[in-house]
Amino acid sequence: MSLEDDKTTLRHRMRTLRAEAEARDPDAAGKLAAIFPMKLLERYGPVVSAYVPINEEIDPMPLLDRLGRAGAETCLPRMTPQGAISWRLWAPGEQLERRGFGLLEPPEDAPEAVPTLVLTPLLAFDTFGNRLGYGRGHYDRALTALRSKGRAFACALAYAAQQIDRVPCEPHDEPLDWAVTPIGSVPLFMMRNRAALAAPAPDDGSAA
Repeated sequence: MSLEDDKTTLRHRMRTLRAEAEARDPDAAGKLAAIFPMKLLERYGPVVSAYVPINEEIDPMPLLDRLGRAGAETCLPRMTPQGAISWRLWAPGEQLERRGFGLLEPPEDAPEAVPTLVLTPLLAFDTFGNRLGYGRGHYDRALTALRSKGRAFACALAYAAQQIDRVPCEPHDEPLDWAVTPIGSVPLFMMRNRAALAAPAPDDGSAA
């Protein structure tokens, strides 16, 4: 089975698990917003991007409202005609426009933004920050572009059940730095660095 087949199979399973998690915890979005570590805004803000939830994605709007009241500039993605993400300033309560596939996005005349703290949806993530999305690569390309120009701290918003042992990854996949669930935070970049330090050094073939 190919890596893409593995991802496809995992996506089907994680959609079911995410739906079950949403049904079990209808107050998850409020819980997540209440325990979100504001140090992330202090260190990696002030421009924060979120998303309009679809299907069973955990709703970031209570958190976005809290961050906006704390001084964050908030924005949402808007797809370009070329299929890339552009970021547009937006605050809870402002107008959204229904576009392709029924997605709600900021209007075209909303000012562009460059987020430094990116709140991402997903299907699954693992301890090393590997992220399973929907297979279209929009967030990977967007994070690559942001990180090529400066810092961009990627923080997943998810149910605890969406953390799994291993997400299949490819070289172009952009890693997450952090994840927040309704029951706590997962400092992924710290865990990734710890694992790298613990890994055995490569054998260069030289004799002792």
